[in-house]
Amino acid sequence: MDIDIGISEEKRKTIAGGLCRLLADEYTLYLKTHNFHWNVTGPMFTTLHQMFEQHYTEAATAVDEVAERIRTLGERAPGSYKEFDELATVREETKQVDAMEMVRQLVKDHETVAKTARSVFKEAEEVSDEPSADLLTQRMQLHEKTAWMLRSLLD
Repeated sequence: MDIDIGISEEKRKTIAGGLCRLLADEYTLYLKTHNFHWNVTGPMFTTLHQMFEQHYTEAATAVDEVAERIRTLGERAPGSYKEFDELATVREETKQVDAMEMVRQLVKDHETVAKTARSVFKEAEEVSDEPSADLLTQRMQLHEKTAWMLRSLLD
């Protein structure tokens, strides 16, 4: 069935493609943050363990919202590790790293996800796709703030 929401099929595909990249970054960051939650050690264990749990819990909701927007635009949402790996800019961490290295990596990763969202925003704004633009704005705001909060732990 055709989708008639006032955005051409070509533009919907372009925006959905960008949202697929965002979904891959969000999911990879979710997984990485969960990994760090499980494996953090050291004097800041309790603080970081709890903070990472808050972050991955929020991310679990976010990946669903991004995937549902992709589907709303009429495209298939990627949903496998292989697809996420191919689409994501955020990279996994497979080694044990110390707590401050975890924080450094997450600062960079949250900034990366904010940049991915910002790159898609232009396309959504161009065709007055307010629902996608709103979702992207929320994601940018959250990731920029989270990067700032994590960065403050490194001072």
